[in-house]
Amino acid sequence: MPVDSSAPYRKRVAQALGDDGLRTALDRATGRLRSHRLAAMQDIDVERLREEVRAVREYSVSNLPDLLEQLEQNLTANGCVVHWARDAAEANEIVREIADEHNVQQVAKSKSMTTEEIGLNEALEHADIEVVETDLGEYIIQLAGEPPSHLTAPVIHKRVEDISKLFEQEFGIAPTTNPADLCAVARNQLRSKFLRADMGISGGNFAVAESGTVCIVTNEGNGRMVTSMPRVYVAIVGIEKVVPRLEDAILLWQAAARSATGQDVTVYFSMSSGPRGEGHPDGPEEMHVVLLDNGRSRLLERGYADALLCIRCGACVNECPVYREIGGHAYGRTAYSGPIGAVVTPLLADDMTSAKELPFASSLCGACLDVCPAKIDLPRLLLDLRHDLVLLKSSTNAERLGMRLFASAAKRRFTFEWLTRLGRWATGLLSGRDGEVRRLPPPLSGWTKYRSFPKLAASGFRKLWAERKPGRESGRG
Repeated sequence: MPVDSSAPYRKRVAQALGDDGLRTALDRATGRLRSHRLAAMQDIDVERLREEVRAVREYSVSNLPDLLEQLEQNLTANGCVVHWARDAAEANEIVREIADEHNVQQVAKSKSMTTEEIGLNEALEHADIEVVETDLGEYIIQLAGEPPSHLTAPVIHKRVEDISKLFEQEFGIAPTTNPADLCAVARNQLRSKFLRADMGISGGNFAVAESGTVCIVTNEGNGRMVTSMPRVYVAIVGIEKVVPRLEDAILLWQAAARSATGQDVTVYFSMSSGPRGEGHPDGPEEMHVVLLDNGRSRLLERGYADALLCIRCGACVNECPVYREIGGHAYGRTAYSGPIGAVVTPLLADDMTSAKELPFASSLCGACLDVCPAKIDLPRLLLDLRHDLVLLKSSTNAERLGMRLFASAAKRRFTFEWLTRLGRWATGLLSGRDGEVRRLPPPLSGWTKYRSFPKLAASGFRKLWAERKPGRESGRG
């Protein structure tokens, strides 16, 4: 059974940990992506690339108002219609109105985390508009009725055997584990969708301010077909995706490709600056660009500007030991999983406490920081977010009481030393031959249900300090 992403957090995690097939799929896929990334970084100056990427992203976010104004002016000059959306509801309404104006019956979509974020598919389907995902991974999970579970590899949680079974049910094909055969089936199904689509919708990996250009990067030709074949094309772009120049977009493209899939560059880099001109045989009759806020300004106000530096490569997700155990659906019905998802999902929400568990779904090992091409200090952001959530009193009464008692004891030397001696005696009594405590009494039993508890050291710091520094008082220094 797939993880129910709408279930409570603890249930989602329990479902994920109990699914051996999911763990196998995650192990294979993330291991392959990590090894490809390492290979792609062997022949370049990685730190220089990371410094340059961070410099571009910091400049863009720091100068966001000016760059967005320049972007709007140049998009408009190119013949595009620019819309501003404050939130998901407004963005969905804008797209519905464009669809109504042009009597759109069918939409072909390229892969887009931004549209997943705002729930665009559901909004259009509610308006009786057929929406077809044309990216192979997105198409598979659309058939399965599931949300994506990874930033760049939405179907990473499924084994080839699962996909074969799904295609057998949907299209009546013979069972096969040959990826080429499965791709051919999907290609045949999607070809007619491109030809019949009235509207194409994509996200935007980068939006170039100096030229008014929306760029998308893909490894399938579907992205270019979505942006050029339907008579109306709509790009929904987060406001943080703006960059000053095309050269900056090319730099970020190379960094994203190497970090995401281990490629020097992706197969396609599609640029759209406006509708087709007079006498041009290709391109849409109209191009609309929806610039989406949806909490991004609020994220800046909350002091988490670094989270907007993300280029959505997914490297942090592949490295995260927590994600590799539970997968993306355990993070809930969010477009963003892994370490970056644990940061941005609560911050983009009106109420940060609506996803209060996610910042704590991390071991803070720092692997995400080591691989991030924009050098985002995700462990620090997670700690800051935990602090802010505690201030909002998002923890339980029992947790708050426990921390108050600990703080009170830690402020009093003799109380702390007495409790330490008590703890040393108790863990010594409960520990096995290896010095590990396998079972603690309630309410501490929740810890030893999943892991052992180490026996407290025989000597405390103050005693060791006094022994090593003769003549000093053990209570000072």
